[in-house]
Amino acid sequence: MAEYRLKTPLTDEDVEQLKAGDIVYLTGTIYTARDAAHKRLVDLILSGEELPFDLKGSVIYFVGPTPPKPGDPIGSAGPTTSYRMDSYSPILIEHGQKGMIGKGKRNDAVKEACKKYKAVYFGATGGAGALLAQRIKSAEVIAYPELGPEAIRKLEVEDFPVVVVNDCYGNDLYEQGRKEWEEK
Repeated sequence: MAEYRLKTPLTDEDVEQLKAGDIVYLTGTIYTARDAAHKRLVDLILSGEELPFDLKGSVIYFVGPTPPKPGDPIGSAGPTTSYRMDSYSPILIEHGQKGMIGKGKRNDAVKEACKKYKAVYFGATGGAGALLAQRIKSAEVIAYPELGPEAIRKLEVEDFPVVVVNDCYGNDLYEQGRKEWEEK
């Protein structure tokens, strides 16, 4: 396992160096979106309409943050379960998304899209939303404010800690960990 500090947007070269189990600290812009926003993004792609942000090299964090305390950019911002985005993620990856952040396993279609289009799925620590929020320097709703916490936000992050779960080579940290445990 290696450790990396990467700036967004991510490139093919950034993604190609990562392997399942690597620790990554992200700095730059990431976007928030959960299932309702993902559906809207995919609908825009399928109808040929413009998206509210550029997917090329983007990282999307599956989060519905709590309201911020006065003076804070965001409230608690822990990851949500990723499988709810599985039907949408392959299309977004095909159109340029390079990273996803969430918790839990992804389906085979997402893993195949990561391999085919050089993307990566990162895990963030569930239950640590208040700590993760400390790495978010600014948050701005850029689309679908009517979705409340599930609106798309543009976040500026600094050294946001994640672990590579699915790399662009088909490796899966959850499967590797289980195999290692069973061998012991």
